[in-house]
Amino acid sequence: MIDPGHSAALGSLLRDESRVLNNPQVVERLSRDFYWYSPVLRKQLDGKVGDLVVQPVNVGEVQRLLRYCHAHNLAVTVRGAGTGNYGQAVPLQGGVVLDLSGMDRIEEIQPDGVAVCQPGVRLGTLETEARKSGWELRCYPSTIVKATIGGFLGGGSGGIGSVAHGALRDFKTVRAIEVVTMEAEPRVLRHESDIATDPTWIKRLVTTFEWPIPSFFTPVRQYAPQGEALIFFLIASEQLAALESTVREAGGEVSYSGKYLGVRTIPLLSDYTWNHTTLWALKSDPAYTYLQCGFDPDTVREQMRRLRERFGQEILFHMEFMKNSEGRVIPGAIPLVYYTSEERLNEMIGFCREIGVFVANPHVNNVEGGGRYRADNVQLLAKHRYDPRGLLNPGKMATFQPDAAVAETATTR
Repeated sequence: MIDPGHSAALGSLLRDESRVLNNPQVVERLSRDFYWYSPVLRKQLDGKVGDLVVQPVNVGEVQRLLRYCHAHNLAVTVRGAGTGNYGQAVPLQGGVVLDLSGMDRIEEIQPDGVAVCQPGVRLGTLETEARKSGWELRCYPSTIVKATIGGFLGGGSGGIGSVAHGALRDFKTVRAIEVVTMEAEPRVLRHESDIATDPTWIKRLVTTFEWPIPSFFTPVRQYAPQGEALIFFLIASEQLAALESTVREAGGEVSYSGKYLGVRTIPLLSDYTWNHTTLWALKSDPAYTYLQCGFDPDTVREQMRRLRERFGQEILFHMEFMKNSEGRVIPGAIPLVYYTSEERLNEMIGFCREIGVFVANPHVNNVEGGGRYRADNVQLLAKHRYDPRGLLNPGKMATFQPDAAVAETATTR
């Protein structure tokens, strides 16, 4: 527990005590995300909560809050909408939860289709607003209705639209971001991107489901011919005729087509893609979990055959296609996994890697273990540069150690 005096001090910094939340039930709710998709993380993270929640509405308030927390050695965990799956929003060491949902202003949508937003803007709101001026999001997660742009950039990688536009880091999808450092005098730093591409097919989603399609995918199953695989396309309407012709030439059939009506509160077919599949499976049987895989486009059939041969129906495939940084469309997957033990799960991960299937492990709660850590240590170097005491989301980078000189001057909470 932190000193109760911090709550009053933080409220004074915000000039609004109502935006400092202390109610235990509220703090617990805002200390959680969807980490419980993983039975491994559920065991590790259940019961981890912050001590209080603060809700800034502008960058100046964020700087004041971080300056105070740095001076008093208070851990800070940043939160968007809590739709992440790896415990990114879960405070491992208590402290302050920095809830950015109140920073939800779309500042502008420029004539060339670039949106300038605060981090708390919900992606569904941005998509709806962009369509009013003839634009749409390049890519978004299956949690588009709830997810925020800051959370997606901070904890996501890609989604619906990545088959044309790649991951978030690729092809100038993100033109620039501003970050606030965790230092004695927090700085606002701007980082800009300089990569671009021009896709030929105007598609946003390509998802493949293998047969048999589980009963908990009923909205999907009704469009799948008995015994056949099913492919979802979300594609520009002017290219529909060309797609239907291509399907017929390949010996397939179009079992359904309909106009995309935009974001709705009721489930869309796209709600049965990417990692929403895990949510539907868990509602049917809590023993399900998932992996995040990238296949070799040249040997994917053999890789899938070997996985099916080794693990049978313990792994249920649905494939998502996305463009990599070199511009090649590659098959990825967020397969459902029937969980029996952590040892068996690790055996699956090990075998995937053995046969050349990339795995971004969603059952770990640190940067290094997730599969995206870089050999040049750029993430670790950035951590030392922008958060030398390690007060931002402490415990999420296993190799980080506070600078010795900094650690000596740190005060206790």
